[in-house]
Amino acid sequence: MPKKYPLLVSWNVNGIRAATKKGFLKWLEKTSPDILCLQETKASIDQLSENIIHPNGYTGIWNSAPRKGYSGVATLVKSKPLMQISQFGDKILDEEGRIILTEHKDFYLFNVYFPNGGRDQERLNYKIKFYKRFYELLDEYNGKKPILLCGDLNTAHHEIDIARPKANEKHSGFMPIERVWLDKLENKGFIDTFRYKYPNKKDMYSWWDAMTHARERNVGWRLDYFWVSKSLAPKIKEAMIMTDVFGSDHCPVGVKVDVKL
Repeated sequence: MPKKYPLLVSWNVNGIRAATKKGFLKWLEKTSPDILCLQETKASIDQLSENIIHPNGYTGIWNSAPRKGYSGVATLVKSKPLMQISQFGDKILDEEGRIILTEHKDFYLFNVYFPNGGRDQERLNYKIKFYKRFYELLDEYNGKKPILLCGDLNTAHHEIDIARPKANEKHSGFMPIERVWLDKLENKGFIDTFRYKYPNKKDMYSWWDAMTHARERNVGWRLDYFWVSKSLAPKIKEAMIMTDVFGSDHCPVGVKVDVKL
């Protein structure tokens, strides 16, 4: 019997309450990831029922933004983590409910919803500051244990990661000033698991603009990732983008990895 490797999935649900109405809990039961990281949950705990906070078989760790209906992340785990942190004593990291760090037997897991820089220059500056400060936080844990970083990074890295690269070079999400931060992540020794497994696979995206019905034409962006420490690269058994899963303007992304939870 082949070995069963833990499945980790990340999904920007664009509102957990909306996603639940579109079948999120049925999808979760069917897919049954060992760990599920959610971004853009857009809800505080007091707005959610127990079956969403702690779905059957899972313990939910939630970090919500003070502002109602905005941002927020959650990590759902079958095996209780050794440690969990969602406040890091830094305004830019803490004020919008964007990070959950959990420690597991073989690794640290960062679930992160990076800011969108598209609104104006001030918001783009905020996004860059967030990248900088988060990487400093990453450095504090790098080397202690291997790290998995997942979430919506809100940046497509290379031309292969976006349907229309030339048309979007001056749009937030594909500007050189943003893409360089993913280069820096590589320079720190982290590996983009999907590109590690599928270096030349085209037309694979995780976000589509709902206003223009871009998903129907697969005019998308790859904004959602699993990055891992280089030492974990040989343990990555599969990487996937679940383009057949609906319920958000993003689709889930995942990895199967040979680690102990």
